[in-house]
Amino acid sequence: MISISQAQLIRGTKTLLDETSLTIYPGHKVGLVGANGTGKTSLLALILGKISLDKGDISLPSGWQIATVAQETPALDVSALDYVIDGDFEYRELEAKLVQAQHDDNGNEIAHLHGKIDAIGGYTIRSRAASLLAGLGFNEAEQSNFVKQFSGGWRMRLNLAQALLCRSDLLLLDEPTNHLDLDTMYWLEGWINAYQGTLILISHDRDFIDAIVDEIIHVEHHKLNFYKGNYSAFERIRAERMAQQQVAFERQQKERAHMQSFVDRFRYKASKAKQAQSRLKALERMTELLPSQADSPFHMSFREPEALPNPLVTMEHVSVGYGDKEILKSVHLNLVPGARIGLLGRNGAGKSTLIKLLSEELAPMKGKYETNPGLNIGYFAQHQLESLRLDDSPLQHLSRLAPTHREQELRNFLGGYGFNGDMVLSPVRPFSGGEKARLVLALLVWQRPNLLLLDEPTNHLDLEMRHALTMALQTFEGAMIIVSHDRHLLRLSCSDYYLVDQGQVTSFDGDLDDYHQWLLDAAKAANKTAASTEAKPAQDKKLQKRLEAELRQKLSPMRKVQLKLEKAQQQANERLSKIETMLADMSLYDAENKAKLTQVLAERTTLAQSLEESEMEWLDVQEGIEEIELQVRSQL
Repeated sequence: MISISQAQLIRGTKTLLDETSLTIYPGHKVGLVGANGTGKTSLLALILGKISLDKGDISLPSGWQIATVAQETPALDVSALDYVIDGDFEYRELEAKLVQAQHDDNGNEIAHLHGKIDAIGGYTIRSRAASLLAGLGFNEAEQSNFVKQFSGGWRMRLNLAQALLCRSDLLLLDEPTNHLDLDTMYWLEGWINAYQGTLILISHDRDFIDAIVDEIIHVEHHKLNFYKGNYSAFERIRAERMAQQQVAFERQQKERAHMQSFVDRFRYKASKAKQAQSRLKALERMTELLPSQADSPFHMSFREPEALPNPLVTMEHVSVGYGDKEILKSVHLNLVPGARIGLLGRNGAGKSTLIKLLSEELAPMKGKYETNPGLNIGYFAQHQLESLRLDDSPLQHLSRLAPTHREQELRNFLGGYGFNGDMVLSPVRPFSGGEKARLVLALLVWQRPNLLLLDEPTNHLDLEMRHALTMALQTFEGAMIIVSHDRHLLRLSCSDYYLVDQGQVTSFDGDLDDYHQWLLDAAKAANKTAASTEAKPAQDKKLQKRLEAELRQKLSPMRKVQLKLEKAQQQANERLSKIETMLADMSLYDAENKAKLTQVLAERTTLAQSLEESEMEWLDVQEGIEEIELQVRSQL
């Protein structure tokens, strides 16, 4: 298991973690959440050994293989398929040794190396890599293209494929869905759910987290706070805790004010000095409870459009494409105020092409295409981030759109998008992708559009900003068309879906779950003609099955002990959480509750000791399991 004890992590002048502990058990899938800048990515770097704790300890099981997604991809003259295979360093090393052994005509070494390659699945590696690439949206022809021919987003998919191909005990994923479309994300979700190792996932897509993880680690106030369940459960539990915390905080503030008032009135009077000093010391000892921070830093709302003409756009038998090539044919679509459409379809089917037609970036090739003279388009796409003037500030960008408005009004508006203080006057150049996306959204909203075109608007946005955007869209009065892999945004914002497939745009009779089933059915039909993977020799299969059966038999009682310990630890943690809530109630410290306070403190001490003993016992059992697994692997 991964164990972090009394950790302190400081980066520059900023403290990220302070006196915090965490345990992650093998095979568990954990979501790592928290505001930007709280240290989520730094925690992954800590686990990878790229940085060290300033204080405390971190330990991982010896021999664990860790897979993670590389953040950079050089422009290589290597095919996409070979690049993905290059991620398996052990296979490539054995492959090179085999070539040398064949050159030296060393029969014994050749046989030995063939056995090793077979043991790590080397003879199926090309088919496995091709399957991963297909799942991530690369067709057969594209798998042969050089890496340098792909854009940045597609190169990130190649890095993701590398990480998924590697054999690993621990998989670390930091925003894996940023460059994926909806159908690819469904595929990735299924792959990760079938993954047998330990997973730590950072993602700003709440539906993706919900579908995968069974535990949440929330990084807040320099602590690693554990929650059992998926992201929705975390939100519910945290809201309850924050409500309790707010009550405790308000009660404590009243107590502090009362004590401070006594101190201020009587500290210099001889007759009351002793009591005043006593209260002053109590005031200093009193634990500072933080008020709940439930409010998002973002406050986004769409300004009412100046006009809502009807219809906004009319299309009949419209075809659109690039050059002489038609991508979409005979499109019929009328957009009226209040239309809330989500576009569905595979990558490359033409969703962005339709958006570009509506945004007037592309002209129709044929058919009737009419727009209302009062049409005011608000278009968001990732390439628009590049149109920002990097040396100008957010305030300068907005001032160009609103030269007659007071500066304070513009500042207040930008503040709702997270541009406060010095940031509103800072050049855009060093801004992150998320900050630039927020600025583009702010500029779009200011212009009061009546037709909203959003092409992957949530890329780079954190959970709080995604929530603010989703809530703002509820009150938008114009028409909107959205292309997004964020299912939460689509579910809450769209009332109709259109499917873009095989050059057609048709109304989709169903919801996102129906679309997922449509994708699965299409994949099944395509897989009927797929070639089967190369089978291992029958003798090897019999040996492997026998050894695996023996391993299960040996490990079964040990796994049961571990499961029993984990349940006990979960119960202890839940009880400790309740005790901490009780201790936050200031009435517990009243004189009449002294006996109850003593009992609660004693129970907390006993629970903490038993929890530590249980975790040590769990570690001993795990070491025994790993020793047995190592013995069996050596026989395979």
